Amino acid sequence: MKKALIVRHVPREGAAGYLQPIEAAGYEIERVDVASPDFAHVDLCTPDLLIMMGGPMGVYEHDIHPWIPVQIDKLAARLDQDLPTLGVCLGSQMIAAALGGRVYPGPSMELGFAPITLNGAAADSPLRHLKDVPVLHWHSDTFDLPGGVELLASTDAYAHQAFRRGHNLLALQFHAEMGDDPRFEDWLTHFWADLDIARQCGVALRRDHDEHGPGAVAAGRAMIGDWLAQLRD
Repeated sequence: MKKALIVRHVPREGAAGYLQPIEAAGYEIERVDVASPDFAHVDLCTPDLLIMMGGPMGVYEHDIHPWIPVQIDKLAARLDQDLPTLGVCLGSQMIAAALGGRVYPGPSMELGFAPITLNGAAADSPLRHLKDVPVLHWHSDTFDLPGGVELLASTDAYAHQAFRRGHNLLALQFHAEMGDDPRFEDWLTHFWADLDIARQCGVALRRDHDEHGPGAVAAGRAMIGDWLAQLRD
């Protein structure tokens, strides 16, 4: 059976809604937390599929999180081999850094449910399933687009919301995996300061989650299912 490895930067940010299409595609899922002592010995080139999820830390915070440069180096080796890799939020920023892009704080906290704007390149990509679908945004960092990749989506606040390289690399700044996972309440509890920064009301965000979450997850699952179906050996 094919192996998929999910790298979790914090326990409350897992693959959530994306688990279903990954399992349906025939992958046996394993997980590793970057806080685990085992992470230093994990070979990121070994899994058939690598999924890197989000987290509140910045890619540039090497002094606070010494595992970050280790992960970037391991990821760069994997990307050099063009092995199937998916990055979500912090995971997408890790991919950008591993490809030589600069990651840095953005101009604002982008938080809440809103659609992304797909560009022409996205019309034939798996992201077409997200057209006009409000998805969850929760970040304040961004990155310069690395060379050799194709930009797929933007928002008014952040130009770089998704990119791909060929068939095997997909980076997503937003969270189309979140919408029916109970850990959303943990996000509201643990990341409450972000709500103040973004001037968001927790009650309104819960309401938007209930209204838009199921559609976002359905579209996100369709997107990931299509992406997995077109992977190349």
